[in-house]
Amino acid sequence: MNAQTHGSSWLPRARCALILLILLQAALPLSPRAEPRREPIRPIPEPPALDPRLTALGARLFQDPRLSADDTISCASCHDLATNGADGRARPIGVGGIIGAIKTPTIYNSMLNFAQCWDGRVPTLEMVVGEALTNPTEMGSSWSQAIGKLSRDRQLVAEFEALFDEGLTANAIATAIAAFQRTLLTPNSRFDRWLRGDDQALSDEELRGYRLFKSYGCVSCHQGANVGGNMYCRMGTLGDYFAERGGEITEADLGRFNLTGLQEDLHLFKVPSLRLAVRNAPYFHDGSAATLTEAIQLMARYQLGRSIPDPHVEAIIAFLHTLVGEHPRLEQ
Repeated sequence: MNAQTHGSSWLPRARCALILLILLQAALPLSPRAEPRREPIRPIPEPPALDPRLTALGARLFQDPRLSADDTISCASCHDLATNGADGRARPIGVGGIIGAIKTPTIYNSMLNFAQCWDGRVPTLEMVVGEALTNPTEMGSSWSQAIGKLSRDRQLVAEFEALFDEGLTANAIATAIAAFQRTLLTPNSRFDRWLRGDDQALSDEELRGYRLFKSYGCVSCHQGANVGGNMYCRMGTLGDYFAERGGEITEADLGRFNLTGLQEDLHLFKVPSLRLAVRNAPYFHDGSAATLTEAIQLMARYQLGRSIPDPHVEAIIAFLHTLVGEHPRLEQ
């Protein structure tokens, strides 16, 4: 068989195979929508790839009460990872039963925040560790005291020496705990799956709630991957929240004013994430709203200057339920 004869016999077979492939593909069911949606809320990314030895060490330290002055308080005492990454109280309880000044925020997805704490005074997760350890209303300890206790644990010291040239130091402790905190992301929520193109991920009522969330203006402050945590906003932009709340104005109520002394920063707070909002009652920095319904109505009044009817509130809450993602430590 010469080359010309071989070519003329091969081409018809190739055309037939191509036609057959096209017909088979046409017969397959259509795949779900693949392209991501362009929305002001973005999906939570997967946790960063970190040394598992480092994150495991950080996880143990996160639950270690020896970091506190009286060996009773660990990071996990105020950040329950099984429920919501917080403590469910309006005020946290620290060493010696001391009541804290401001509501504990969730630790989940905190790496997505542009700053930490309600007033944004702490720029990094590493610095949060030192802030909590030395705060007299939280762990009430000092680095020298904590390191002194941990250094008597030979196995723990060996782990630090294997991971850090410096061994067991304040910097190494903060680095390990912060590394663990960076694994506390909750990706793959139903809303994230919808954002990625899954048309079946949300019910009609949940989708209606999201549209209302946008149309009322809630999304102007609650957007991005963390549905918040990326800007500051004044508590009571369109009304005097604190006057109508009643009670004494506390130092915690002053917000970023405590840091800057600027009148323009009075009552200015970092916008909280709504990713686990359905699990994080009570609400606001002062824990004054007992339910999500109350929180939405108050936010509409004082931040948007609007009133939201009950059916719309219920739809928005249905949407908020779809924001809860997955983590091995978070109970579903």
